[in-house]
Amino acid sequence: MRKKDRFQAFIDHFSEKQPEATTELSYTNSYELLVSVVLSAQCTDKRVNIITAKLFQDFPTPGHLASSNFDELFPYIRSISYPNNKTKHLLGLGKMLVDQFDSQVPLDIDQLQQLPGVGRKTANVVASTLDNQPAMPVDTHVFRVSKRLGLVTQNAKTPLEVEKQLVKNIADEHIPKAHHWLILHGRYICLARRPKCESCEITHFCRYFEQVNRKNSN
Repeated sequence: MRKKDRFQAFIDHFSEKQPEATTELSYTNSYELLVSVVLSAQCTDKRVNIITAKLFQDFPTPGHLASSNFDELFPYIRSISYPNNKTKHLLGLGKMLVDQFDSQVPLDIDQLQQLPGVGRKTANVVASTLDNQPAMPVDTHVFRVSKRLGLVTQNAKTPLEVEKQLVKNIADEHIPKAHHWLILHGRYICLARRPKCESCEITHFCRYFEQVNRKNSN
């Protein structure tokens, strides 16, 4: 199958099956989404949602983070991965939002990456989710699934290389949702160790499935 046809099959399938795909993080405003995405690094969305229910109740604005301290904030997020670093990131993030952005979350990707704890992936998540920008965040799911499906080349070694190939081949209007399509497919079907090929609906254009079938037939 040609790459162009593979991309079209990908878009056609998920546009029909998951037309409203979005993040599984719980948030009510841009500040809450930003904090949740920072906390979600190396952590499940389910765990983050449990933590942020209380966190946002007691720290509802960037100003509340900015005026807090490590000992006060740490207990709220101690049960997630890398709590020490993330506590420091949130404190610095709150202060920078107050001091440099008038307590508003910027939607410019370069400005977002100035915030503590915000790398390119996090900035892309915020920009695409809040502003529907054609930004493609590449996490472990996107990295793995895009390669298995054959949407990107196997020699793409970094998230940025994968991002560039996906953005090049997916129309701008589909990119924000395509990110979620890849994540959700990787989270529930195309698992890292044992992909559920038997229950997958897109094996007809999956390069990984083609290779497995070819190997088993030899």
